[in-house]
Amino acid sequence: MAPVNEEIAPCIIAPAPTSFDAIKTNDKTDEEFRIYDANNSPARVVEHYRDMRCFHTIDFYRKMEDKYDFSNGNYRKLMTIEEAFSELENYVDASDPDLDLPNLLHLLQTAEGIRRAGHPDWLQLTGLLHDMGKIMFLWGTGEDGQDGYNPTGKQWALGGDTFVVGCEIPYDAVVFPEFNELNPDMHNEKYNTKHGMYEPNCGLDELCFAWGHDEYMYRMLVANNTTIPVEGLDMIRYHSGYPIHDKGAYKHLLKPEDDERLEWVRLFNRFDLYTKDEDNDLRTSIAELLPYYRGLLTKYNLDGKLKW
Repeated sequence: MAPVNEEIAPCIIAPAPTSFDAIKTNDKTDEEFRIYDANNSPARVVEHYRDMRCFHTIDFYRKMEDKYDFSNGNYRKLMTIEEAFSELENYVDASDPDLDLPNLLHLLQTAEGIRRAGHPDWLQLTGLLHDMGKIMFLWGTGEDGQDGYNPTGKQWALGGDTFVVGCEIPYDAVVFPEFNELNPDMHNEKYNTKHGMYEPNCGLDELCFAWGHDEYMYRMLVANNTTIPVEGLDMIRYHSGYPIHDKGAYKHLLKPEDDERLEWVRLFNRFDLYTKDEDNDLRTSIAELLPYYRGLLTKYNLDGKLKW
């Protein structure tokens, strides 16, 4: 597992809002977000989650861990954050039923929602960066679920709700649980039990989640020595883990102190979810907004060419 940068000090966050209605930029009710079922979800979303359940195994995780290794100075390309934004301009998330806008606009929606709520600048920057790990499509293939060049390409290892690999997939905590039986590890007695390959209460950082943009971006930021606080890094690393932070799964694998860490992730995810709005289109504001975020990139040691 990629090490946490222990030199990054924790930060005090602004109080969580008592009502999340103020965050929303549209009139959707909570029940109208994240609709995942075979009858109401777009066919591309259903196919995406079927593929995720079929192909995300501990062996695939290890394969991606090797492919996207940052140890000993390894990287695939040197780019600035803005250059990476340019690469992501035409990438649309095949797994998201709530948004069909390019990822850059969703990132700005999230960051600006956090900014309007008065949260610290490091949390605003976390909002801007949280999905940038989808840049893996530059080096990915359809076979590995990382084809972002083809509008109908396989993206099951780029985005989507993640689950812990290496143990039983919780039926009551994942979307499309009917696909669980398609996972090869669920037919391997080493991995298909409640604890699988993990020790009880081993802790959040010992768990291997289905490989995607979260884990890649976390590792990328640590490799580039960002000074974003650990709370922000947790938000980036675990925000797609809905079974654990939204449904309360895997409690038997967590340490007591992990509860507080997941509260930070829950706070972040309200902004990630509730600012998704095609009417909240910030395209005409990009040139105006970017200078502010350039300053934050410099402040948190993410200016200049970075290792990707």
